[in-house]
Amino acid sequence: MPQERNWNFDEVIYREGTNAIKWDQVFMKEHFKIDGDLLPLWVADMDFRAPKALLDALKKRVEHGVFGYSLPGDTYHKAVIDWFQRRHNWTIEKDWLLFAPGVVPAIQFIIQTYTIPGDKIIIQEPVYYPFKSSIQENGRIVLNNQLVIKDSHYEIDFKDLEEKCKTPRAKMLILCSPHNPVARVWTKEELTKLGKICNKHNILVIADEIHCDLIFPGHTHVPYATISKKFADNSITCTAPSKTFNTAGLKTSNTIISNKLLREKLAITMQNVSIRSPGIFGGLALETVYNECEDWLDDLLVYLKSNFDFLVKYVEEKMPEVKVFDLEGTYLAWVDFRALGLDPKKLDEIIKKEARVGLDDGAMFGELGSGFQRFNLACPKSILEEALERILNALDSHIK
Repeated sequence: MPQERNWNFDEVIYREGTNAIKWDQVFMKEHFKIDGDLLPLWVADMDFRAPKALLDALKKRVEHGVFGYSLPGDTYHKAVIDWFQRRHNWTIEKDWLLFAPGVVPAIQFIIQTYTIPGDKIIIQEPVYYPFKSSIQENGRIVLNNQLVIKDSHYEIDFKDLEEKCKTPRAKMLILCSPHNPVARVWTKEELTKLGKICNKHNILVIADEIHCDLIFPGHTHVPYATISKKFADNSITCTAPSKTFNTAGLKTSNTIISNKLLREKLAITMQNVSIRSPGIFGGLALETVYNECEDWLDDLLVYLKSNFDFLVKYVEEKMPEVKVFDLEGTYLAWVDFRALGLDPKKLDEIIKKEARVGLDDGAMFGELGSGFQRFNLACPKSILEEALERILNALDSHIK
């Protein structure tokens, strides 16, 4: 018999009053510089209730009543190892894992460990904006290997990448895989070409693979470190269950480093700031979702694909000048409004001030994101539909 499902992705759960960044109107007012209530489809945070198995595990641990110092046991490491073997055919050893309280903090620590102020780090805009800020906040210099649009999707400019890798004091590349915000799932061929260039020029690859479990039919996530031992030896992979199962508030992620010398250097940095293990609830959450909640993820992917299909159909029928890029991975749709002929800043103002919808302006992800908007599709369909109707009505008076 089919397994009983204990979740309802259509359920609307209003999150005001829970200190949720995504929904807190005071925070959004400061972040977006806009007064008044906004319907939020911005930060990569899902609006779905967590899997029942996770809720039950956390409740049971709360009922125990004692929350002293804790360490991740063998069950923690086994959960990670089994997950990546099962979902991604990646054989990981326990010693390769280093805990971090999040992927962005991990990237900050990695930058501090393997580069010095004045060194140059390559990113591929339009890309997740904390990459750029992490580099700059640490006194390093950004080298931008901009992605290019070809045949209605984004590709890596390998010729430019080689030139960037040759730049004096270029030391590192931060790879977003799958790519946020353009939703590309890089093929093995693309990653191989990138890796050969980076290895040739001794560029350390930091693979942010936090969205690796959110992959749609017709595409396969290839963990960068699985391509070859040479690639594994010259790379660090950042992972977490937080995007997959919406557990970002539990502050638990892992770096995977097979190269012992690289791993020992990062371990020293972590020890120097007393980062050694997840909290009680973060560690328990990771074990529970990786061991017991795979069916929830499988159903989630179906729901997210349905939301994306709804978005595409709505835009094609009611805003035909607007282009929605294909969603290969992540739950973040990249939408091109440039054909409307509106100034990008005016477009963003209309969406936020008139439509009252909180989206991430594409310009946040780099200059080439200007005129785009990023939609978070991890919400009940009714919220997505309301947001689209608000946007359509607000744009109507500006594009006739």
